[in-house]
Amino acid sequence: MSALTRNEAQLRAQLLDVHHYAVTLDLTTGDETFDSTTVIRFSARTPADTFVELKPEELRSATLDGRPLDPAGLTGNRLPLTGLAEGPHELRVDARMRYSRTGEGLHRFTDPADGETYVYTQMFMDDVQRVFPAFDQPDLKAVFEFTVTAPAHWTVLANGITTRTGDREGDGAGVWTSAPTPVISTYLAAVAAGPWHSVTTEHAGLPFGIHCRKSLAPHLDADADEILSVTTACYDRYHEKFTEPYPFDSYDQAFVPEFNAGAMENPGLVTFRDEFVFRSAVTDTERQRRAMVIAHEMAHMWFGDLVTLAWFDDIWLNESFAEYMGYQTLTEATRFTGTWTEFGMERKPWGYAADQRPSTHPVAPGPDDVPDTASALLNFDGISYAKGASALRQLVAWLGEKDFLAGINTHFARHKFANATLADFVDSLAAHTDRDVHAWADIWLRTTGIDTLTPEIQEGAGGWTLTVDRHGSRPHRITAGTYTRATDGLLERTDLLDLDVPSDEVISGAGPRPDLLVLNDGDLSYAKVRLDATSLETALRGLSRIPDPLTRAVVWGSLRDMVRDGELEPAAYLATAEAHLPDESDLAVVQGVLAFARHQVADLYTAPAERTAALATLTTIARDLLRRTEDGTDPGLRLAAVRAFIDSATQPDTIAAWLADGTVTGGPELDPELSWRILARLAVLGAVDEDAIDTALAADPSATGRQGAARCRAALPTPEAKAAAWQALFHDDTLSNYLFTATANGFWQPEQTELVQDYVARYYPEAIAVGARRGPAIGEAAGRWAFPVHHADEANLRAGHAALEDPEVIPMLRRVLVDQLDDLARTLRVRGA
Repeated sequence: MSALTRNEAQLRAQLLDVHHYAVTLDLTTGDETFDSTTVIRFSARTPADTFVELKPEELRSATLDGRPLDPAGLTGNRLPLTGLAEGPHELRVDARMRYSRTGEGLHRFTDPADGETYVYTQMFMDDVQRVFPAFDQPDLKAVFEFTVTAPAHWTVLANGITTRTGDREGDGAGVWTSAPTPVISTYLAAVAAGPWHSVTTEHAGLPFGIHCRKSLAPHLDADADEILSVTTACYDRYHEKFTEPYPFDSYDQAFVPEFNAGAMENPGLVTFRDEFVFRSAVTDTERQRRAMVIAHEMAHMWFGDLVTLAWFDDIWLNESFAEYMGYQTLTEATRFTGTWTEFGMERKPWGYAADQRPSTHPVAPGPDDVPDTASALLNFDGISYAKGASALRQLVAWLGEKDFLAGINTHFARHKFANATLADFVDSLAAHTDRDVHAWADIWLRTTGIDTLTPEIQEGAGGWTLTVDRHGSRPHRITAGTYTRATDGLLERTDLLDLDVPSDEVISGAGPRPDLLVLNDGDLSYAKVRLDATSLETALRGLSRIPDPLTRAVVWGSLRDMVRDGELEPAAYLATAEAHLPDESDLAVVQGVLAFARHQVADLYTAPAERTAALATLTTIARDLLRRTEDGTDPGLRLAAVRAFIDSATQPDTIAAWLADGTVTGGPELDPELSWRILARLAVLGAVDEDAIDTALAADPSATGRQGAARCRAALPTPEAKAAAWQALFHDDTLSNYLFTATANGFWQPEQTELVQDYVARYYPEAIAVGARRGPAIGEAAGRWAFPVHHADEANLRAGHAALEDPEVIPMLRRVLVDQLDDLARTLRVRGA
């Protein structure tokens, strides 16, 4: 299949205007394929030859202006359209298309809980071609209308309001039509069909709905008020910020199974992974994360859907803005006011990690950096999301929110229902400020890497002075917090200093130097920060005594970066966690520290001989948190502690007793998530067998139960279990995307490195082969989840780098392998340090 190049897209955009797609889908033709008939109306500006893209199972017929085209002319995914005269044209295509099991195109899923089937589209980048033919590039926008024939008991959703217009004679299948959309890009067209459970309401004169599988109905109903209240609050707040009204006729949110991303911003029909319909207990931070995704996707209705990038080098115009707006608007409009703390603990480290790998790229890459759609797909990472959002937060601090919002609204007015570039956006901002926004954009958005800011404090007679050493090239507008120990042990903030870095100004203070000085207090910029020696000593001893959780998040982030850079021993980080997490009041901080301590410090950065001691420290922390929450006043913190204890257990006795009793001692009772989590840990420890897994699956035959069972079976420490899992991953080609990931998650375990040593050399050629056969989604999963991450040695590094020379490595897998190998090298450096 040919990837569309930027040059090809620019040429086609000069030749064509696309007006309308009438797409007819028949979803009643079997379990493997569906029928797709499409009429595209378009115009040629000059006489031309061009092509339309399509990836059919069978191209039955195609006619251009009534003239038959030879189906054999389809080459790869391109059907030539030759001899176009200037003026209007009509292309009709009839094809048989294949359902996807990997979350690409039209994904089909049968729920093991009740046997009901659901389908939904994920058209992003170039997967619309798996559903219907298209001039598939973002700057050829058109109106879309769908007619869908589906089983009689199904409901069909689409970008516009859908109506059941009739029943087919003979079998009573429903025929549904969608209202025409405004002009949108091809990748944003969407359909979702199945026996949905729906909760609907009306807000601001528009229909709003949330939808999920029938088997999840009780769980959606339990959270419907929260989901809809967040949705409507964000909707109202965006209308206070933006002068352009919401541009579509309805707002549906469908929680769909086996979704690869967190969510997708299809206009009027946002799709979410249905893990956001919580079937087990979750922490309030996880509820906040779901709310942030809701806010993020709604921001896309303006950033991405109303105004769309012209080419994928400007993907940041979609994702960075939605990320920033999601966090900021949630803070302003809902009960979730601690969003930036969670961003600093969990989201921003994603950006920092991505920006320190060989695969890093600017937030806004240049045109030559994104030559085709295959390369564009690689840039959906921590840079386009977290770094970009951090850069925008810094821009607001530098520009002022009033001018920032004025520039955004000018941008919407100039480019609504059209396409825009970085240059267009910067011009809109520049219209509302005397600041040099163009220079700011070049420095912040066109460069790579992270600056490091280090304070230098000099004490003298009667006072102290502060200068900031910047290792990097960007200007930063930050605040520096100064703290002094109070008599009760708290660290009281004594001042909040506004700083521009670099600056010739020397900050001075009277009296003794502060006990703690925190650069970037408030986390308004994107930079690694270091603590001076006195502040580091104060932080290690008194971190939990800092009053503001966002400041604590900044300090924890500094310690995390020091560990990753080999400047702080992993054991020191664990000791700090042991000293301060039992007193930590912010759940996002607790969860962020525990996640880094468990999956990075204990599993990777700690030498194998010391790993058991590291896990023991984590179980001690968990026990302290469990004791603290015995009174039931903080169920979210207790849940986080229970999870940490389970994941870090080195002996099966306690967690096996919990599983047998169906409850944690002192609560909570085990729900499906906790039960599968315990069973997975027991499988790693060799304390359960296949029969126990089968029994658990019989008790929970849901989709998540199947995933839990796959993970547990792959984690069993026997040669037979490993061989069966490997066969399923790399040779059977029948696993869906989610079952592939679950199996991969179970296979490699640090406790089992000797057992699976022989598979390390096999991994690279077999991952390359499966990526080539099954495509980008499985290729990415093979690189991200099936990589032998715990085998941190030079032999693995050499094998991996040799594999990158294989010409059969698909771009998505190559990108992930480059990142994994760089992380592996970092692990070795940290252990050596």
